[in-house]
Amino acid sequence: MRIRNLLVFGGAFAGVAVALGAFAAHGLKKTLTPYLLGVFETGVHYQFLHALAIIGCAILLRLSLPLKAQKAFFAAAICFIIGVFCFSGSLYALALTGIKWFGPITPLGGLLFIVGWGLFIYAALQIKEDNK
Repeated sequence: MRIRNLLVFGGAFAGVAVALGAFAAHGLKKTLTPYLLGVFETGVHYQFLHALAIIGCAILLRLSLPLKAQKAFFAAAICFIIGVFCFSGSLYALALTGIKWFGPITPLGGLLFIVGWGLFIYAALQIKEDNK
């Protein structure tokens, strides 16, 4: 159940990122300033990268890994999911509304991305390689 949900989140985030990227390129190009368009595109970029990271975590969870590694990969994926909502979501809201109070939410998402990558590294270090 956990793996399926992560794959659904990853796939949905990736698909939505593609749609939002196209929307930015074709629909927002004439309505947003170049700065705000860049803000929006940064949200798309990070959303797509972390969609792939979530899918990667889900794939890794299919392997026979130590429990510590499994828990850390899952926790990393959760950080990536919440990070997308906070980081990319706040950038989309800021770009589309111009409301500045969305700005302080962005670093929280960035921090969750960093924590997620730290957990990913920790999980990877829990994997013992066979000398074959």
